Amino acid sequence: MPTAGDSQAIDWPALPFDEWQDTCATLHLWTQVVGKVRLALAPMVNHWWQVPLYVTTTGLTTSVMPYAGRGVQIDFDFCRHILVVTTSDEQQSEFPLAPYSVAQFYRNAMEALLDVGVDVQIWTMPVEIAGAVPFEQDDQHRSYDANAAQRFWLLLVQAERVLNAFRARFIGKVSPVHFFWGSFDLAVTRFSGRTAPPHPGGMPNLGDWVAREAYSHEVSSCGFWPGNGGYGKPAFYSYAYPEPPGFADAPLRPQEARFDPNLREFILDYDDVRRSISPDHTLMEFLQSTYEAAANAARWDRAALERQAVDRAKSGSTLSR
Repeated sequence: MPTAGDSQAIDWPALPFDEWQDTCATLHLWTQVVGKVRLALAPMVNHWWQVPLYVTTTGLTTSVMPYAGRGVQIDFDFCRHILVVTTSDEQQSEFPLAPYSVAQFYRNAMEALLDVGVDVQIWTMPVEIAGAVPFEQDDQHRSYDANAAQRFWLLLVQAERVLNAFRARFIGKVSPVHFFWGSFDLAVTRFSGRTAPPHPGGMPNLGDWVAREAYSHEVSSCGFWPGNGGYGKPAFYSYAYPEPPGFADAPLRPQEARFDPNLREFILDYDDVRRSISPDHTLMEFLQSTYEAAANAARWDRAALERQAVDRAKSGSTLSR
């Protein structure tokens, strides 16, 4: 049932993948250009937590990155449809987001950085995308539907809000809610505290050692992706690494949730969330039940890792069920 402050379906925008898949593919590559700047400038953090982007009140941001004793930040603004580069010494450069190629976006972004005195070199080959070409050679991807991009961001605002409430239930090691530009998804990851077997890797243009750092420890991870990568529609997902015996057969909530044997992940289609009586509650049920599937099957020390329900109620969260 809805609770006070609960978001209703009208707040969760429709985003059929087939209506914006070209823009999604272009935007994916644009975020990789910006994300690789963060990769080049930010100091290494475990599991590559220094590289994702973050949801803001207007779009996505790198957050502050260090450069030559200053701070620099890059923001996608999906309200004004511009890319903005700002520095801690009050310099700013921006350019409009419009339907031009990845190659042109790359040139514009590098020029905007130079305009504020930031000279950075990045590896221009996209990662985790089959058949990709270097940014400066990509004249194929050039779509930008401003309305679709804005709806995508508004969806991320809603998803991040619920994922953060879910994150707050865990007192063990847990990632921020962050946007990975490699796979183009919003994610949050919980850790049992135990190490994991080496990840097999195998992702396009991504060294296996990168995946092994990301999955060095046992995880239960969940998030949202907009339909790219072959699934074809927006969905919430949840998986465990390593996948424990019995994980795929665990009971799930809500009833629309299912285990996809090809992805080896639990899936809940976004439209099932958006159209439900209480999208917040529907999504939280999915996140909680799929985490329990991983934690119970792998015998996590849940009593030591989870914030108890009474503590959640005291926090005043409307999502404490």
